[in-house]
Amino acid sequence: MRKNKIFVIGLLGLFGLLGLTGCAKREIKNLNSKSTNIICFGDSITFGSGAESGENYPSLLAKMINFPVINAGAGGDTTSSALNRLESDVLEKEPLLVIVELGGNDFLNKVPIEVTIKNMREIVEKIQNKEAMVAIVDIGGGIFLGGYHKVFYKIAKERGAIFIPKVLGEIFTNPNLKSDYIHPNAEGYKIITQRIYRVIRPYLEKNALLRESQK
Repeated sequence: MRKNKIFVIGLLGLFGLLGLTGCAKREIKNLNSKSTNIICFGDSITFGSGAESGENYPSLLAKMINFPVINAGAGGDTTSSALNRLESDVLEKEPLLVIVELGGNDFLNKVPIEVTIKNMREIVEKIQNKEAMVAIVDIGGGIFLGGYHKVFYKIAKERGAIFIPKVLGEIFTNPNLKSDYIHPNAEGYKIITQRIYRVIRPYLEKNALLRESQK
C-alpha cells in the first residue's frame, strides 16, 4: 500500500513537471529563457515622468524581484521610434523578459492603429527571436486609450506573450494619482508596479524552476 502511495505521488510530481515544461512553455514563448535581465521598454510612463528618481515603476519593480531590472524608457517614444532603438537598448542587453509599454504617443500623434499594430508585432517578434519572454502592457484605462486593449491582447495571444491588462485603470481618472493630465505621480507608479508584478511573477518563478530542473 505504501509503495502504491509513493508511486502515485511520484507520478503527480512528474505530471507537474511535464505541465510546467510542456503546456506552460507552449503558452508563453521562451519561458525557459536563460538570459539575466528584466528590461522595461517603453515611453515616459516607463521612464518615470512625473515622479522623483527611484519612484518610477522599473526602480520599484527591482526591489520586488531577484533579477536585474533595466529602465529602457524614453519620453515621447512611439512604436516607430522605439523600434529604431530596440537593438541597442534591448536586444544587446541579454533580455530574459522585456516588458513593452507603448502606444500612448502613437495615439497622441494620431498614428494609424494599423501602423501601431505592425510595429508592435515586429517589436515582439524581434525580442522573441532573441529567446526572451515578452510582456505587453495594456495602456487602456482611459476613455481615449481603451481601443488598444483589444489589439494588444490579440498580439499577445498570437505571439505567446504575457498580457498585462489595464495598468492605468483608475489612474487616469484620479487626480490624486497623477502629476499632470497624463503621467502618474509616485502613488500612481506604485499601483502600476503592483499590477505588473502580479502578472509577471508566476512566469519568473516558472523560469527559475525550469533553470533548476535543467542543472
